[in-house]
Amino acid sequence: MDKILVLHGVNLNMLGKRNPEHYGLFTFEELIEQIEQFGSSYNLKIDSFQTNYEGEMVERIHQAVGENYKGIIINAGAWTHYSYAIRDALELLQAPIIEVHLSNIQNREEFRKISVFESLVWKKYFGEGLESYFQAIKELMREA
Repeated sequence: MDKILVLHGVNLNMLGKRNPEHYGLFTFEELIEQIEQFGSSYNLKIDSFQTNYEGEMVERIHQAVGENYKGIIINAGAWTHYSYAIRDALELLQAPIIEVHLSNIQNREEFRKISVFESLVWKKYFGEGLESYFQAIKELMREA
C-alpha cells in the first residue's frame, strides 16, 4: 500500500474555533478523518502530522527522508510565508510535494500570497477547504 505524508502546521489544530469564515467549521480531527477516508478510496495510507513548533516540523520532515512516501502534502499555515528552515528541510525530500491551504490565500492579506516553498512544490491547491487536500491526493495519484 502506498503512503502519503500530510504535514499540518501552526494553528491547524484550532480548526473549527479559528476564523471559520476562512477555514470552515470542521475540526482538525474531522479534517484528518476526511483525508484518511479519501485516501483509502485510492488504497493509500495517510500519515498525518501536526505541530505548532517549527523545530518539530523540521524533525518530522527529516524523518520522512528515510521513509518511502509516494508524496508529501503540506499545509504549513503561517510558516508558508517565512520559514526557510522548513523550506530547507523539504528540499531534502525525493517525493513530490504539494502545498495546500484551506482558504483562498490570494484574496487575503498581502503576506499570505508569499510562499517560500514555491520553487519546491509541484502544485498548489487553495481556497476550496477540504477539497484542496482531495485535489492534492488526486494529483499525486495521477503522477504515479
